[in-house]
Amino acid sequence: MTDDAAGDLVASLVRSTDFDRYAATLFAPAEARPHLLALYAFDAELARVRDLVSEPMPGELRLQWWRDALADPERADAASHPVMRALEAAIRYGGLPRPALEGLIDAHNDGLYDDPVASVEEMEARFGATRSAVLRLASILLAKGREPGGADAAGYGGVALGVARLIADIHLRPERLRGLVPADRMAARGVSLADLGERRGGARVSGLVAELAAVATRRLTEARSAFASVDPVAGAAFLPLAPVARDLARYARQAPPEGESPRWLRMARLWRASRRFPPF
Repeated sequence: MTDDAAGDLVASLVRSTDFDRYAATLFAPAEARPHLLALYAFDAELARVRDLVSEPMPGELRLQWWRDALADPERADAASHPVMRALEAAIRYGGLPRPALEGLIDAHNDGLYDDPVASVEEMEARFGATRSAVLRLASILLAKGREPGGADAAGYGGVALGVARLIADIHLRPERLRGLVPADRMAARGVSLADLGERRGGARVSGLVAELAAVATRRLTEARSAFASVDPVAGAAFLPLAPVARDLARYARQAPPEGESPRWLRMARLWRASRRFPPF
């Protein structure tokens, strides 16, 4: 596979799994775009392992392949894998720390199990280890390995993004919830997983969603407050946060919403956000 074909495959993977991330790369410096896409494609590959297996053990084996490839990127199967090859180029370009990438693999390993998170705190920890970690890695990449600042902004912002996507899944894709809705809050609201999966529960589910939206809104506000420490060169890493506030407001108005905003509209909003600092 040629480098151009591999790059197209990486971009297509990101576009199909997380359009906001894909669109956000278009407003990053041109030389950094393929490397951001490689990082996002790596995360997408890890996240979709859960969709490819019916039991945890095969998923653990798939994730182990990524650990081995990170440790030895020159071996034939790693060097021929388009996402791994692109990720290795991103590591060299952006000084990405391999231990942090290994930590992202470990975090996705936790997602192979359907045990529900017990509390809001545990839910936030899960998103901190995944969504926040990718925000932080993207900011390091854009700073080409220099300290970009904004660790707190990435931490809070990743949680806000994760909770907002969780709310979208409650409304639109309940089959993808995978135990991330806090069990204690469901119990307090009298909501079961069956209620969510079958789109029933009415006011009880609406109350749960409102509670989660308050968590996301609070974390987004904290991310904005912490953004002053971010090096402007890393600003594009935070562009995927730009739709969060509007999405939360939209989900609050529509129960359930008719669907996600059109892609052209999300692209236009990301363009406007790219001209602000902070961009969310």
